Amino acid sequence: MSSKTARLTAAGALTVLLLAAAAGAQEAEPAKETPPPGGEPRDFSLPQKESFGLENGLEATLVGFGTLPKATVSVVVRAGNLNEGGQTWLADLAGDFLLEGTPSRSAAAIARQAAAMGGQVSVEVGADRTIVASDVLAEYAPQMTRLLADIVRNAAFPASELERLKRDRQRRLSIAGTQPQQMALAAFRNALYGDHPYGNVLPDADQLAAYTLEHARGFYEDNYGARRTHVYVAGQFDRQAVSAAIRESFGDWAGGPDILIDVPEPAEGKVAVDVIDRPGASQSNLYLGLAVPDPSSADWIPLQVTNTLLGGFFSSRIIRNIREDKGYSYSPFSTLSSRYRDAYWAEVAAVTTEVTGPAIEEIMGEVERLQSTAPPGDELDGVKNYTAGTFVLQNSTRGGIINLLAFQQLHELPDSYLTDYVSNVFAVTPEEVSETAELYLREEDMTVVVVGDRSQIAEQVAPWIGDGEED
Repeated sequence: MSSKTARLTAAGALTVLLLAAAAGAQEAEPAKETPPPGGEPRDFSLPQKESFGLENGLEATLVGFGTLPKATVSVVVRAGNLNEGGQTWLADLAGDFLLEGTPSRSAAAIARQAAAMGGQVSVEVGADRTIVASDVLAEYAPQMTRLLADIVRNAAFPASELERLKRDRQRRLSIAGTQPQQMALAAFRNALYGDHPYGNVLPDADQLAAYTLEHARGFYEDNYGARRTHVYVAGQFDRQAVSAAIRESFGDWAGGPDILIDVPEPAEGKVAVDVIDRPGASQSNLYLGLAVPDPSSADWIPLQVTNTLLGGFFSSRIIRNIREDKGYSYSPFSTLSSRYRDAYWAEVAAVTTEVTGPAIEEIMGEVERLQSTAPPGDELDGVKNYTAGTFVLQNSTRGGIINLLAFQQLHELPDSYLTDYVSNVFAVTPEEVSETAELYLREEDMTVVVVGDRSQIAEQVAPWIGDGEED
């Protein structure tokens, strides 16, 4: 036998042995066991907090949280789109100016100083509030508090930046005008709230172009002040030093106006909205829903559980139906959207044009099935675990804690809302979910907005959109 033949014979024998060993290993592999079910999320533990107020009306809350040497400082001013009247996005334009400098700091200086503390300053303008915040290394929490105080109290509104900021807003408006979901949201909110500021999602282009420096500065001067402001600090920081920084940097700020209370009266019953035409569109964007009780209601937590079951997470009923089973849509979802003493439930989806009507029918059908038949206990248990677990997870960061406390303050909720949230979620019964859907998610009162190719979908959606005249 040649050496080459011997090598081949040996290699073949080794291959056989390896295959036999692998087969034996497979035979000996124990059967896989089903993993044990996850435990129930624990009740949310509210970190120890210290709250105090200043003589000018400003309030502050300090929360020790976590082990990382970092702190989040957030200045929340109760002034937002609600305060605009009919001047849509004026609050946003005024908010843009906050990062453009003060008499003692240029915009570049603000950015450099924030970066030197390990963070950056952000400004977020919402329906009810404007939030100016930063996350920094712990030792800089007092210094960042002073920087944010200067930004919020002493915005310079440099005339040289007006046109640049307006152009940026005009670009955003142009982009929003091409996004069907934004178009659907704007039409839905307008149908629900009419001329109330909550109904004005997008400004008219000419209106935005007409805003002057005096408009932006006037909004700021008329709406910012100590009585509308709450300072939050969460993380690891020197409480005494941060408290002193708040008192020193905000203490002599003028009280300013009282908080504006302007609760809307949403339309009762269905509002007819014609198809918003996008000729040639391959998809239809849907927004359908109605007003529901706000977070101050005892029914808010049952509503959250009901929303989660219907369309609030990936395994919810509507998503399984129109995405997984029917293939009508890639990313449908439902939401509970809230403002001060106001909320609505909405289902949002982009569906292929030819199944626009069937998709609406399936969504309504899932709501009707839930109204007529209580969900099985095992399905509801999974929904409650997700709802409670998400609540705890979202509030397990410095920013999450501040967002939660600001939500509590906005909606005037007791501490028990936070500490009892998980147990209250688990207390929701199948019958309560069915009753909640029947009481609040009434098909006959749902406003349906459709953005798509009217020539292809008008007949499909006629049973739900009524005889609206808008387009």
